[in-house]
Order: sequence, then structure tokens, then C-alpha cells
Amino acid sequence: MNHGKTIFSQIMDFLPLHEFRKCVKRYRGHYNVKKFSCFDQFLCMAFAQLTYRESLRDIETCLRSMNKKTYHMGFRGKVSRTTLAEANEKRDWRIYADFAHILIQSTRKLYANDSFGIDLDQAIYALDSTTIDLCLSLFPWAQFRKRKSAVKIHTLLDLQSSIPCFIRVTSAAIHDVNILDYIVPEPGSLYIMDRAYVDFHRLYLLKEQASFFLVRTKNKVICRRIYSRSVDKSTGLLCDQTVILTGPLSKQKYPEQLRCIKYRDLEKRTLFVFLTNNFTLPALTLTELYRSRWQIELFFKWIKQHLRIKAFYGTSINAIKIQIWIAITVYVLVARIKKLLNLDYSMYVILQILSITIFEKVPILQALKNINYTSKLGQSSNQLCLFDL
Repeated sequence: MNHGKTIFSQIMDFLPLHEFRKCVKRYRGHYNVKKFSCFDQFLCMAFAQLTYRESLRDIETCLRSMNKKTYHMGFRGKVSRTTLAEANEKRDWRIYADFAHILIQSTRKLYANDSFGIDLDQAIYALDSTTIDLCLSLFPWAQFRKRKSAVKIHTLLDLQSSIPCFIRVTSAAIHDVNILDYIVPEPGSLYIMDRAYVDFHRLYLLKEQASFFLVRTKNKVICRRIYSRSVDKSTGLLCDQTVILTGPLSKQKYPEQLRCIKYRDLEKRTLFVFLTNNFTLPALTLTELYRSRWQIELFFKWIKQHLRIKAFYGTSINAIKIQIWIAITVYVLVARIKKLLNLDYSMYVILQILSITIFEKVPILQALKNINYTSKLGQSSNQLCLFDL
């Protein structure tokens, strides 16, 4: 690393900037733009995420106070809250979405050999959404109740790497199950979902595309037992059956056999009923896989706590999507830095160190490793730890 670069500039060196230029060109991001480029916009928003800035004025004040360093941080245009606000309103959000996907693909490869506790040859994904409440008077386009507005972030998380590979931002009025229409299934992959995604027509389409699903369903499934497998009830398993749906509509939407697994959590005393089209994996392994779905809940909680996605710098859907996609890019970027520099610290610790050394001119590895930090401080029960080794 160049010792004369700021930490912020060294962080940006981990990005494939030639791919960013391709994304800008694809959507004509610089059409009628004279001074404040799309990359300047990205740098401002990434700086806001890394340092948790609260407003556009906050971003402008912080960067202007370090005006002598901003050129060496990569900024070429003058940072102004009005210019940044206009860019967030008008620049195509797909520029930053496409760039995030490129970074996600390359970063997932770095975690390809990692394990989340269950070793399988196939890719495992968890699908879920999180809701972010908004002010109705400022975001009337996102109204979903009489006096409430909100957006949903629908996410498909790769459980092996804890990196999202699909994100779609919608109004909260859009039901979760509709997102299955936008996902392109990978043959041989397993998709883990909760009860909100029980739609037998869409599940059958997953099966037809050579993908597997594991979905929690209601306790009383209208079906007929075809065959029962023996289970060890001391593990919490109650039954493992091959069934066929008998409901008047469900049997038309899914006419083939399914596997029904009933499991009682001995600690929480909760009954789980799962449906899947995977007949090869052991029943107990499938229940453990569903337990791993909790990783996506940790992901949602982590980004809400440590990135700026609960409050927005603009009020349009375009501005919100830009902010969310750049937040995801920063998340993946920190995960990339953690892996490439072989750091033992949690994502939280790395993000906090970067946030307070952003203007320093020291090698990034020195800033991240030369600290008096004990791992015990990162094991608080109130602190989420993703990517721990």
C-alpha cells in the first residue's frame, strides 16, 4: 500500500473501479453532468456509511472540514448537500445495484471454502425480508396502512458467506411471496424460507427448475401420507413422511409428492412442520439447516445497527434505493477487506476502526492490526458477530 494514501483511499482501492465505469456507461450516468460525477456521489455516500453520517449537511460539513485531503481521497467534484441531493434524486439507482452485484460475485468466491457449520456440496440460501418504517408525510408513495409508510428490503442470503446475492426494495404493501417471481433459481441449490413463502404454484416452479426448497408451513397441512420413514424421537423429530397434497387448490398447484417433516424444539417447546422436495438429506440435517436461517435475521439486525439504512438522505424511491445499495456495497467491501487481509476481528470491530481512522495516512493493515484489542470485548451478548473465524 502507498503510505501517502488516506485510509479511505486505500479502502476504495479494493473496489473494481473499471467495473464501476462500465455500470455508469451502461445507464448513461454522466449524461448532462458537468462536475459532480457518479463516482463522487458514490464516495460521498460510502463515506456516510463508513462514518455513520446523519444527514446531507453532516456529510458536507465533515468533508469540507477536510478539504485539503478530499482530492487525495478520490473526490474531484465539489461536495455540496444540494448537489448530492440532486444526484440521489436523478442518477439511476441501477448503476449502484449492478456494481454491488459485481462486488458480491467476486467476494463470494473468497468465502467459497468457508463453512457455516453444515458441510454440503450444494449452495444454501435463506430468503426473507425486513421492514423499515417511514414517515407518511415524507414518503406517501410507500403507504401501506392508513397512517403508516414503510419499505421492505427483500434479501436472499448466501448462508456460506453471509453475503446477500439478491436484494429488492419495495413498498411494505408488497407481500413477501411475490419476490419468488424475481429470483432466478440455481439448479441444485436449496432455498430456505419461512411460512410467508408458502405458495405451491411458485414452489412447484422452483422444483421444475431443478432447485430444492425447505419451507416451514402451518401445523395442519392438508395432505395424505404415502410413506413414513423411521425417526429418532429423542432428537426432537416426530415424523418424516412422503405426502401428497389433497387440498382442492394445492393439489392442482403442486401435483407431485412432497416430504413432510415434523420437529419439536425441545428447548422452546415449539412445533415445526416443514415441507421440502429434497428426499435425500437426513431429516435432522434439514431441521438444522432451517435453524441456520436465523443468520439472515442477524444480517438484517447488523446492517440496521451499523449502517445508515433506517434513516434516509432523500425521500424518493430512487434516493432510497441508491442509499441501500451503497450500504450493501460497503458491507460487502468490509467483508472483502477482512478476507483479503486475513483479519481475525469481527466485521463490527473492523468497521469501527475504519470509521475513526478514515482520514489517517497510514497503511490500512497497520491501522487494523496495531491495536490493543482483546477478543473478549467482542463477545458481548448484545453484539452481533458475523464472519467470526
